[in-house]
Amino acid sequence: MTNDIDRATPSEPKGHGFAADVLDGLSRAEKRLSCLYFYDAAGSELFDEITRLPDYYPTRVETDILAAHGEEMLGGADADSALVEFGSGSSRKTELLLERAPRLALYAPIDVCASALEKARARLSARFPHLRVCPIVADFSRPAPLPAALADRRRIGFFPGSTIGNFTPDEARALLLAMRVLLGPGGRLIVGVDLKKDPSRLIAAYNDAHGVTAAFNLNLLARINRELGGGFDLSGFCHQAIYDARAGRIEMRLVSRRRQTAKIGGRDFAFSRGETIHTEDCYKYGVDEFRVTASDAGWAPGRVWTDAEALFSVHELRAP
Repeated sequence: MTNDIDRATPSEPKGHGFAADVLDGLSRAEKRLSCLYFYDAAGSELFDEITRLPDYYPTRVETDILAAHGEEMLGGADADSALVEFGSGSSRKTELLLERAPRLALYAPIDVCASALEKARARLSARFPHLRVCPIVADFSRPAPLPAALADRRRIGFFPGSTIGNFTPDEARALLLAMRVLLGPGGRLIVGVDLKKDPSRLIAAYNDAHGVTAAFNLNLLARINRELGGGFDLSGFCHQAIYDARAGRIEMRLVSRRRQTAKIGGRDFAFSRGETIHTEDCYKYGVDEFRVTASDAGWAPGRVWTDAEALFSVHELRAP
């Protein structure tokens, strides 16, 4: 069947949203840029490279969990069911679930990167000819219209990669609540959650020796230069990743190597030596800790799948 594409009004690419968010974030006393904007075409390719690095365990371990338990996760999925993925990217991990649900007829990936969605759609169309793919170009963390094809179907949400960790605990509860509303009564959500562990293992995953994560972080500035006519000198900034044990999160920043000024949209932004731009938080959870967060958002926690080393977890949540 020919695949469809539904484009919600994008809140992100090349437009007012990106420019306004950048100008607002860099105008703050503690400068910051949203991790949402990591994933343009160049950023998405760099992230795919990160996932193949030896020290970056989350993708490898989650993939193994999905391969081992995918049939259980999508148990009961049939031609009247739809899989809705939040922040789908390349949809590589999703293939593991689609292989294990041959009766599933509709897949709706939501992502801000149109090029990644198009590539995924073409690949999935070739591999699963029976599957109707309805990509949605949108920021999954904000309300967006869904394709009409989902209206009367049972909905299973898929939120892998521990992307939930990019949100503060309060934001995570609000997002899980919004997902419960979108998936509707009787809906289910399969969500990947990175677990708390030895900080040295976490730091190695977010500060690789090959410099790929550094390039991924710096691509934010390169994107500002490309799309907003920014004047950042990328050699004037370096990547930093630290673990805040009290907050239970990895913090990623860009650090100014010297005093400098960058011009964006006719405005000058001054940086002192050592000043940072906060680009990402990655919260880690204990299994029971996340189940409480999900319960607070109105979900009924179900099964939990983990690896032998308890590095990563995949949770099943059920809507009443």
